[in-house]
Amino acid sequence: MTITELLYKKRMGRELSGDEIREFVRGVTSGAYADYQISAMLMAIAINGMNARETVDLTLEMASSGDMLDLSGISGVKCDKHSTGGVGDTTSLVLAPLVAACGVKVAKMSGRGLGFTGGTLDKLEAIPGFSVSMEPERFIRTVDKSGLAIIGQTASLAPCDKVLYALRDVTATVDVQPLIVSSILSKKIAAGADVIVLDVKTGSGAMMTTPESAFELARAMVDIGNRTGRKFAALVTDMNQPLGRYVGNALEVEEALDILAGRAGGDLKTVALMLGAHILRLSGVCDTAAEGVSLLESRIQNGDGLKKFAEMVKNQGGDERAVYDTSLLPKAERTEEVLAEESGYLDGISTNLIGYAAKALGAGRERKEDAIDPAVGLVMNKRLGERVQKGESIMTLHTGRISNVQLAREYISRAVTISASPRERPPLIYGEVE
Repeated sequence: MTITELLYKKRMGRELSGDEIREFVRGVTSGAYADYQISAMLMAIAINGMNARETVDLTLEMASSGDMLDLSGISGVKCDKHSTGGVGDTTSLVLAPLVAACGVKVAKMSGRGLGFTGGTLDKLEAIPGFSVSMEPERFIRTVDKSGLAIIGQTASLAPCDKVLYALRDVTATVDVQPLIVSSILSKKIAAGADVIVLDVKTGSGAMMTTPESAFELARAMVDIGNRTGRKFAALVTDMNQPLGRYVGNALEVEEALDILAGRAGGDLKTVALMLGAHILRLSGVCDTAAEGVSLLESRIQNGDGLKKFAEMVKNQGGDERAVYDTSLLPKAERTEEVLAEESGYLDGISTNLIGYAAKALGAGRERKEDAIDPAVGLVMNKRLGERVQKGESIMTLHTGRISNVQLAREYISRAVTISASPRERPPLIYGEVE
């Protein structure tokens, strides 16, 4: 069947067969189809949708469009975690070493930050010497022996998705559910894990701005993921303010280390432990999420989680001393305060604007090739619902030579609202899907 015939069939709202979807993915990956033809198919899917069977087929074909990582050389259960993107969201750096310390192997491929969201790779590279590049054979040996490695996605992993994603960005089809599901899950399935837990964000700093749309996406991804033979679960979590207090690469590493060392708690720890608990549950380590949280907490208390993080840093060429002495992490040249202009309660935070403020300071990028400063960012001194006094610091900016402080302050002034009376803050975890 030609691409024109495929386009006509989907434009008329008809179901594509498995063979037809396979042919479409092959044509996209090989370059046989023109961008305008692929874009037409994306728009036809946006208008007419795909059923569950079509979405499963699209996901699996996209996953197999490039290299499929074979993790059979790693003993035991292999797990992964994915977030739909957020600000101050450092859950991977907290949960991965804790889960590994409980005996579940964490073979994780992560990405870089773009726009207002942070990237796990950028955070890890803030650790002096840390390398996110590793040959597949060494990756497998490292995870099998140590239980944990986090590396960058290879260029040959789900190459069809790279083509589709670039065109979705310019054809207003980024928010189309079958395309979101297949994009996320194809990469996770190609990476080879047995158990995958998803963190679906909702709020002002999330792709899905309402809890209803977040649950709809979570249910679709878990349903499709389970149909592929892997074990999936999802949490819907809040992104109406940065998850952690620190936003910026080295700053977020420091907060993760503080949690692992038992020096800090808060929302970041709560979400990380709950995500990790579901990984342990699906992996058969415990029967309930509550048991999983207790087990992970015990790995903080006995220091095993921090030791596992240090082991990962050493295995990937980093300076493990920084794990125990965070003063060895990159530090900003200057700090300055953002002061409250009135007294009251912190009523609202546009989280995406906080992310853009951090990017203006040099912590993020618009394009993958853009340079970043690992030391810069900001610290949230107040959380939603907390009392603030006029002239009190609500944020501390960590700045450097490439920082556009004026632009960052403009974003922050638009992001933060203060009211005379407190407002009930939204739930941190809206619910679970499995």
